[in-house]
Amino acid sequence: MRVALLNDTSAQDFSEQLLTIGNGQVPVDESSGLISFPNNFCNFLSERAILAAKNKDVDDLNYIIQNKIIETMHSFKSIDCVTNEDEATNYPIKFLNSLDVPGLPPHNLRLKVGSVVIMLRNINQPKL
Repeated sequence: MRVALLNDTSAQDFSEQLLTIGNGQVPVDESSGLISFPNNFCNFLSERAILAAKNKDVDDLNYIIQNKIIETMHSFKSIDCVTNEDEATNYPIKFLNSLDVPGLPPHNLRLKVGSVVIMLRNINQPKL
């Protein structure tokens, strides 16, 4: 994970804390199996995070933020076909494209250069 530091000492501290957790250097409580976070660990996130109760609110915020970025909008669409042609009548493509599944990007993903994107899956998985 990369954290843009921009001369921010709290960002430096936060990135070092993430590395110690990721490298397994933080002691684990034997009884609970949990680690103890430093006192200032959550401060970095709480000053920068936007919490929303519903995905619709997140989509609205993303739309507003995207409109503030002065770049060309690029549209990326998901594959719109059914693997089994016999099932095509049960699941029309228009219906599949309208689904908004949590944890997956929308059918029409619209991004601008400079947009923050979090990759939750490894696209280039190693071949075994």
